[in-house]
Amino acid sequence: MRYRLKELPPSDRPREKLLEIGAENLTDSELIAILLRTGTSGKNAVDLARELLNHFGGLENLSKASVEELSSFKGLGRAKAITLKAAFELSRRVKGSRKERISSPEEAFEILKPFSHKETEHFGIMTLNRKGFLINVHVVSVGGTGKTAVNPKEVFSPAVRDLAEAVILFHNHPSGDPTPSREDVAITGELLKAGKLLGIEVLDHIILGRETFVSLKGEGLV
Repeated sequence: MRYRLKELPPSDRPREKLLEIGAENLTDSELIAILLRTGTSGKNAVDLARELLNHFGGLENLSKASVEELSSFKGLGRAKAITLKAAFELSRRVKGSRKERISSPEEAFEILKPFSHKETEHFGIMTLNRKGFLINVHVVSVGGTGKTAVNPKEVFSPAVRDLAEAVILFHNHPSGDPTPSREDVAITGELLKAGKLLGIEVLDHIILGRETFVSLKGEGLV
């Protein structure tokens, strides 16, 4: 027999448990139940949350589901789907806002890995403050399967907005081979000059291959 949440003892209700023992001690299904607020016919919010997690194969997969995929789950509905999507997006933004100090090409590569498997060339910058902490990652140009055009004004505009003291340039090679081309070296030289005029230091240029990279600074080219 399944009970509505208000019929359960206070110690078993997610909201009351959160206040009593802290959010970190609740299960995934209990936290999701708080967002859902209500269940559906024959299921309380915790039951619904538990079935939702099972259906999508866990919290990570659930967080990636679209509003359409969520709302298609029986008993969820569009309003609850939007609430869940908003909560997961806030979580993603908090994670992305955490400050990380970049002190090596390897550390930069770990953050840039998602770009290493792109099928088109993405050129961007990592903006850093004066202590070397990451402010943001910006994609400034997207090309085809070959090289993409790079405009110094477009490259440094995000850095100026971020009040960055330094930047790390990056782009991927869709071929998977991160060996720098003559064009890569020439563009880096142009952007080094532009950065000096703006008072923004270009620390490195990371070229991404598949699961590997080349640091132009490491190669003595920056």
